[in-house]
Amino acid sequence: MIHHMLSSALPHRLLTSAFVIGLMLMLVLSAMAAPIPVRFVEGATHGYLLLRDEHGDPLANGEMIQRAHGDLVDGQLIFRFKDGSLHDERISFTQKHVFTLQNYKLLQRGPSFPTSIDLVMDRKTGEYRLQSSKNGSADDPLTGRIDLPDDVANGMVMTLLRNLTPNHGETVHFIAFTPDPKVVELKLVPAMRTSIHIGDVAKQVTQYTLEPQLDSLTMFFGKLLGKLPRAFHYHFWLLTDDVPAFAGFEGPLYLNGPTWRIEQTAMSSIWPSQTVSTKNTPY
Repeated sequence: MIHHMLSSALPHRLLTSAFVIGLMLMLVLSAMAAPIPVRFVEGATHGYLLLRDEHGDPLANGEMIQRAHGDLVDGQLIFRFKDGSLHDERISFTQKHVFTLQNYKLLQRGPSFPTSIDLVMDRKTGEYRLQSSKNGSADDPLTGRIDLPDDVANGMVMTLLRNLTPNHGETVHFIAFTPDPKVVELKLVPAMRTSIHIGDVAKQVTQYTLEPQLDSLTMFFGKLLGKLPRAFHYHFWLLTDDVPAFAGFEGPLYLNGPTWRIEQTAMSSIWPSQTVSTKNTPY
C-alpha cells in the first residue's frame, strides 16, 4: 500500500510500485538494512476490507487472501472500486527465520488511477517488467534485471510492522520505478499510542509513520515541478496485543493521489432480523 517517487531527471511519467495495504518511495543507500526477523509465522488468512475517501465515503470493497506452503506464503490484496477500477497486489515471500520477498505483482487500472500500471518483479530470475498507460496511450514496456535487497518490502509493510519489536522502528528498502528501478530507503517509525474500543473492551493501538528518505535535490525539484507532494502522508495503525493485528491505513495509493483510508469491515448479520417476543413470558 504505498508508492511512487522520482529520479533527479524527473521523467514526465513517474511510476513506482507499492504498496498493501503497502505501498512506496526513494533514495539509494550505501548500506543495506537487515531483513526483519520472524516473530509471528504467517499462515492461511482471509480478511475483508473497506476503502474510504478522507471524508469517510466508501470507494471500494477489498479482500486480503493468504496461503502458506511450508516456508513460502502467497498473498493477495485486492480492491474492487465502485467505478470499476481495480487495485490488485500479489506477493510471494519466504519466512525462514526472516521475511524475504520472492515475487511481486501490482495491477492498477480504471478511472480512480490516472496511470494504469502492470508490474512484475521476481527475485529468482532477477527480472522485472513494467507496463504503463495513460489516457489510453500505452508506453513501451520497461524490462530488465535487478538484484532485490534481502529486506525489500514491496507489498509487505503490514507484515513487517506486525513483527517489529514493540515500540521500536526499523529501516527497510523497496524498489521504486523512476522509470528505471531504484533501491529506496523507508523508515518505519512508531509515532504515538492511543486506545480504541472494540465493543466494551479497550485496546491499545500504535500509529506508525512511513518516512521516505529523499535527498534534498530530489525533494526540491520534485516539489517545484509538482512531481512530489508538499508532504508525505502514510500512516498505519496496529492493534498491539500479544499478537498484533492490522487496525487501519491512511494515505494515497499512487503519487500525488488523494488520501484514502483502509479499515477492516464486518459482514452483515447472518441472522434474520428478530423482534422481541412476549409470548409465554411470565409477565
